Amino acid sequence: MSADTPQAARPFHKRRGLLIAVVVIVAVIILILIHLLGSKKAKTGSPPQVVSAATASLGSMPEILSELGTVTPVATVTVLPQLSGYLTAVGYQEGQDVTKGQFLAQIDPRQYEIDKQQAQAQLAKDQATLAQARSDLARYTQLHAQKSIAEQTYADQQFTVQQEEAAVKADQASIAQYDLDLAYCHITAPVAGRVGLRLVDPGNYVTQSSSPGIVTITTMKPTTVQFTVPQNSLAKVLQRFNSANAKLPVTVYDSDNSKQIGAGTLYALGNQMATSTGTVTLRATMPNDDEALFPNEFVNVRLLVDTLQNAVLVPTPAVQSGAPGDYVYLVNDDQTVSVHKVTQGPSDGKNTVILSGLSAGQIVVTDGMDRLSDGAKVKLAAAKSAKPAEAGNAPAPASSAASTQQPGRKRAHGTASASASQAS
Repeated sequence: MSADTPQAARPFHKRRGLLIAVVVIVAVIILILIHLLGSKKAKTGSPPQVVSAATASLGSMPEILSELGTVTPVATVTVLPQLSGYLTAVGYQEGQDVTKGQFLAQIDPRQYEIDKQQAQAQLAKDQATLAQARSDLARYTQLHAQKSIAEQTYADQQFTVQQEEAAVKADQASIAQYDLDLAYCHITAPVAGRVGLRLVDPGNYVTQSSSPGIVTITTMKPTTVQFTVPQNSLAKVLQRFNSANAKLPVTVYDSDNSKQIGAGTLYALGNQMATSTGTVTLRATMPNDDEALFPNEFVNVRLLVDTLQNAVLVPTPAVQSGAPGDYVYLVNDDQTVSVHKVTQGPSDGKNTVILSGLSAGQIVVTDGMDRLSDGAKVKLAAAKSAKPAEAGNAPAPASSAASTQQPGRKRAHGTASASASQAS
């Protein structure tokens, strides 16, 4: 019996070791489960994310087309000589404003005066010949009535009178031509405007229609601005332009789009679509009393097509673009957010019109949405209503609109306003 005792104890020790190992493994699994459940509870209990929000409101929004344009003068005239001769005098100063009919330059008229005197002498001679022919015709008429001369002689004298009358008319036309040449020697301004730099100096021999001409005159005021609009926007412009008593306002800004330099109305549309660009050329008239618009200057043009009334407005930063398309984070009553797909309309850079998917009074997130997801808990820092834009006011320049964009924020795009497109 004593010899069998150690052998019986060995299986017992093995079973106890196996039991201890199983207990350790079970304890480890329990600890892992407790850790996982505890982390889930901690995650579920994490504090809500602080965001800024705004309330969608009703207001008016101008529909604006922003395009690049060029200042195009009403008239640009290059004054060319109508005949040949030496330029003897110039009667203007470079950069001077001139009126229509004002003296500009003088071509030596002496040769044309001599030609006119010769034509006058020829006229006197032909008039004397005509008077003699008419006197002879009067005598022949009496003799023809008495049957004292041949019929052929009487007819020839009639033709002679007609020939002399034609010669007199030719002489009178020659004198009129020389009078016109003398008028062409005295060059005057065909239109009112501002003369440019002098193109030819006195003493030079100029010829008829010689290039580059005598001087160029450009009308400074009023002036026009020419720009193009895409074919997708043409229908709305035509509808408003063709309506009765509709004057579409046009505002012009400088090249960096920071300062307004002119205002006027749309007055003409092109009659053809440019097939290469899919655009139509439009022209607006500007008073340009301060002459801020310089000919051939590149400018930024804003055409107010229409004004949407009672439109749903939200701050532009609230509209995001992503996989669902255009969307906003809508704040629910339980302080959670949900992704809400919307259709956006025109924008002035500060506010954006929501055509569908949102109604006035609903609250949307405007800031702090970088880590948001559908169903996340939020805490509102402040809720502000979108202030509607006044229909009669021009939109803010693109530079100021772009300044509202915060770094790292994804902006909406594709609106009708250049301010919104630059902000995006």
